[in-house]
Amino acid sequence: MKIITICGSYRFIKEIKEVAEKLELAGNCVLAPIDLVTRDESEYTAEEYQLLGEMHKEKIRLSDAIFVVNVDNYIGTSTKNEIEFAKSLNKEVIYYTDFFKKSEAI
Repeated sequence: MKIITICGSYRFIKEIKEVAEKLELAGNCVLAPIDLVTRDESEYTAEEYQLLGEMHKEKIRLSDAIFVVNVDNYIGTSTKNEIEFAKSLNKEVIYYTDFFKKSEAI
């Protein structure tokens, strides 16, 4: 079992949910961004948005790996920063586009 934090743009929330389910059913502990069910991303205050970013970094610190949901190879600025942060902590980085090319499970 690995602890894996999912990183990626909220525009891919559907894929993030699908990945979380597949990884958990494969026996991993998954940490994912909160599902913005009560408010749109743009409705958070600057302070709340910063806090969510800090909490996401804590999830990365706790993880063995991050799983980057890079549909069509899209990686935004925040996700790039999360990848660099994970690499600075020597975390494994797994990419959505690579994962679904392979038939092996995590």
